[in-house]
Amino acid sequence: MERVIGIDLGTTNSCVAIMEGDAPVVISNRGGYKTTPSMVAVTEAGKRLVGHIAKRQAITNSENTVYAAKRLIGRKWSSPQVKNSVMTSSYTIVEGPHGDVRIQLRDKTYSVPEVSSMVLQEMKVIAEDYLGEEVSKAVVTVPAYFNDNQRQATKDAGAIAGLEVIRIINEPTAASLAYGFGKSVDKTVAVYDLGGGTFDVSVLEIGAHGVFKVIATTGDTFLGGEDFDARVIDWLVQGFKDEHDIDLRQDRMALQRLRDAAEKAKCELSQVKSTEINLPFIISTGRNEALHLQRALTREVLEQLTEDLVERTIEICRQALADARLDVDEVEDVVLVGGMTRMPAVHRAVSDYFQREPNKGVHPDEVVALGAAIQGAALVEDRHEMILLDVTPHALGIMTFGSYFEELIPQNTTVPTSRTKIFTTSRDDQTAVKILVMQGESKQADENELLGEFILTGLRRAPKGHVEIEVTFEINTDGIVSVQAKDLDTLQEQSIQVTATSGLTQDELRDMIESAKDYMVERRVDEAFEEAKQEAETLVAEIERLFPQVEKIVATSDFGRDAIDKAKGVLKDTEAASRAKNATELKAQIEVLSRTLRMFKGVVSRTQ
Repeated sequence: MERVIGIDLGTTNSCVAIMEGDAPVVISNRGGYKTTPSMVAVTEAGKRLVGHIAKRQAITNSENTVYAAKRLIGRKWSSPQVKNSVMTSSYTIVEGPHGDVRIQLRDKTYSVPEVSSMVLQEMKVIAEDYLGEEVSKAVVTVPAYFNDNQRQATKDAGAIAGLEVIRIINEPTAASLAYGFGKSVDKTVAVYDLGGGTFDVSVLEIGAHGVFKVIATTGDTFLGGEDFDARVIDWLVQGFKDEHDIDLRQDRMALQRLRDAAEKAKCELSQVKSTEINLPFIISTGRNEALHLQRALTREVLEQLTEDLVERTIEICRQALADARLDVDEVEDVVLVGGMTRMPAVHRAVSDYFQREPNKGVHPDEVVALGAAIQGAALVEDRHEMILLDVTPHALGIMTFGSYFEELIPQNTTVPTSRTKIFTTSRDDQTAVKILVMQGESKQADENELLGEFILTGLRRAPKGHVEIEVTFEINTDGIVSVQAKDLDTLQEQSIQVTATSGLTQDELRDMIESAKDYMVERRVDEAFEEAKQEAETLVAEIERLFPQVEKIVATSDFGRDAIDKAKGVLKDTEAASRAKNATELKAQIEVLSRTLRMFKGVVSRTQ
């Protein structure tokens, strides 16, 4: 059976899991960590860095280190969220050729799916190292409130990384799978998911027979830990400006140091009441004088700075319960997901609103990846003991006369589903009608997301309102939307399968997939060389340690002198292979080094 990995592609950190027997397991990376920073950097030498190694050099290479790419994925350049990121990021965000978002790193411009694919590729490598075999299929999670373009962009990121994304699953839903898997749970549950960049709340009914039914889901794809950090950064910047009349935002390295310090302080204040932020030599003045930043931040001040953000999450919880037509006391359990739920103020607000202590049985950083792994195994093994019924996070409909949005499938409709509605023409003698397929909650069409368009032609000429057009929307289990329009008089019809766009053309996507494959080949060669080099260096060090002893013992005989010369030659050849970065040659030298070391140890042991 082919293995399917579950990936939580997070704003701040990502996590990968797999089913081992009947239990999902999170896979640790090479450093022993269960989560990996969702950060990508390009060094001066053009080398790509991902994860912890990218995070470690973020301050000294701030302009070429990307964080929180998930907040930009699948968005249009014109969106207010992108404008916000352009203003506050230490790396350069530019407009792409299709009105999409691109990121400038060194002398190359990358699409957001391409940057996200680098993180997914890292997750793929972590899984392959653990399993000892290649992995090609994955279930990837997204915020429940992501629209179709954001979901498609995530799928494209998977394809670039060399993964067939067999299902995109909502993060709160994945968390509920891990929460209820293998247990006889029969209750109504709210999943409160506050991560690094996004917030979701989903209300589910979990049945004892493995049925997971989402009743309602809502959220904000631009609300998360990044915004809490931003409040601390603003507070530090303003304090420094008041004191020195210098805006630290103008210096990218200073801004990255502030980001780092703000995140660290926020995390510390979940454990302690007060923390010291100390950034020596934060900036130099024109007079060559170095200035330092030193401020104490208390939990109380942090809570004041972020009070409205926490309240916003509770407003969204109210909305979710209203959509689910439930009272607070009908929710029997609350599951906390995402690193931000460790913040005492968040925990307190959730407890107060839901009038109960949240469930402590799941790991906030790992539960989403575990749920994705469970879903992956269920899909390939065709297991029927688990049924997952999700909903559409946004309403779907068409644009009507006057630029209004006419909804056909309401938000929070269980999928798969189909709905039909009859519309009439808006002009006299109209022979064609353009159908604009849209997604969103606004009554104004231009405030919603355009998913696709097509034209129905061959309508009979008639006064306005006399031609009836039947429009049918259908969504399958993969969330693929199909729309059909039919003239009820002539039975002329036209349909479209709405494929959301990530802002990439098929040619661009193909080139990116090839480029990622080349990178993986190169990376595997580099890794093979590094492993061989480390092994060779260990053997060389041991031989060099024994050399003086062996030389003293065997130097008197011709045979001994010959053996010593050969050993020196082996060390010389190893050094040459290492300098040439030749993994094949180095592996051959390891064989010879091992024989030399055995011979040296034999000589020494015989004289003892």
